[in-house]
Amino acid sequence: MRTVHTIVMDALNLAMGLCVAVGVLCVAVSLPAVGLAAEYKVLQYDEQGNVIGVDRTQSDDPAINKGSTPNTSSSGFGSGPSTFDPDTEFEEGEVVVVDPPKGFADKVRARGFKIVETVYLDNLGIVIVRLATPKSMKVKDAIRTLNVAFPGITVDANIRFDPSAGLSRSDANARIIAGWDKLAPDCGKGLKLGMIDSGIDLTHPAFKGQKITYKAFYKPGRQPAPPDHGTSVAGMLVGRADWGGLMPGAELYAANMFEINEKGKKVGSAIGLIKSMDWIASKKVHAVNMSVAGGDNKVVRKALDIAKRQKLLLVASVGNWGRDDKPAYPAAYKEVVAVTALKGKELIYKHANTGKYVDFAAPGVGIWTVLPGGGGKPQSGTSFATPYITVIAAVLAKSGKVKTADAFRSLLTKVTIDLGKAGKDNVFGQGAVKARPSCK
Repeated sequence: MRTVHTIVMDALNLAMGLCVAVGVLCVAVSLPAVGLAAEYKVLQYDEQGNVIGVDRTQSDDPAINKGSTPNTSSSGFGSGPSTFDPDTEFEEGEVVVVDPPKGFADKVRARGFKIVETVYLDNLGIVIVRLATPKSMKVKDAIRTLNVAFPGITVDANIRFDPSAGLSRSDANARIIAGWDKLAPDCGKGLKLGMIDSGIDLTHPAFKGQKITYKAFYKPGRQPAPPDHGTSVAGMLVGRADWGGLMPGAELYAANMFEINEKGKKVGSAIGLIKSMDWIASKKVHAVNMSVAGGDNKVVRKALDIAKRQKLLLVASVGNWGRDDKPAYPAAYKEVVAVTALKGKELIYKHANTGKYVDFAAPGVGIWTVLPGGGGKPQSGTSFATPYITVIAAVLAKSGKVKTADAFRSLLTKVTIDLGKAGKDNVFGQGAVKARPSCK
């Protein structure tokens, strides 16, 4: 049986090089001439992330996480997959409502609710109200009560999100792994990128001279979360070339949706995500990177519908819960392009979620990333695969070649190497993207 690596190399040897002009940039791509077989290997790791063997070769079974390392992390930053559960992660005693009807305030107060915050999102054209539920009333009961009292209202829990990252032991930066290390150090001039994540350490040498505008969105009375995950993702997107940044010449608008709650825990809420999206929508960015994962939410879905109409091109990570039964959002919304992580050229990241919503695969294992305080370390996760696709989306959006997630999917499918089952599958999506900006 031929290995996937052999099949990929055969396809590349038969491929025809292509350069798609996109204004100030060019995307160099390879079009595979043949389809790939449905086998792929899965590496087996110990708890420190060391490869200890090949778990098995698969053909049709998408359940690639059997026999994986036990969970060792609850935050997404440990050596195992995140133990984040989207069904139980939400702000206790809170619900959020979109565009409440006339007389809403008086009626909810009469039912024991308290209006904590009213947010006017001018760029998305909606109003969000954060409500504290009556004492002893569970969030699910509060949602049911409001739906009965106000038929047709959009109300849901103020869910939390998980940064999709983990530790690794490799040391190649994003540019080197992608084969972009020979590109110009100012590649990306004219691009405007958005990022919704945690904070950024703007004093890091990787950001010296870079064009970054940062803003934090958090609940009154709380503090923004530490700039850990966001620093790493921002470094991949627009860090200096010598620190591994993919598009050092681009401009980045970075929103921090994470905060520290009353128990000292780092959390990112639905309302924080929506506030961030509203702010970024005003900046007319070419694409938005969201390396976060959470549960389905009616309020977030409503905001994404509006963002789509405003032609925001959204790219998100599929999540690191190692599950095939629980889609991660916002990646699983049709308005969002969903990205999974590869180890090397043909292996899936063992903790990546799987499902029908997966669109594309990009490098995401063993990527050396910058950290607050001036240094860096290797990390793995779907978070670190997402910036590759965000950058390509921005390039194509700026050129006018794509304006929607569906259009982007259609175009990018033509420049992918099929992995796993023939055609789109639940593990690799359409496959590994083979696109490279061409900057002189």
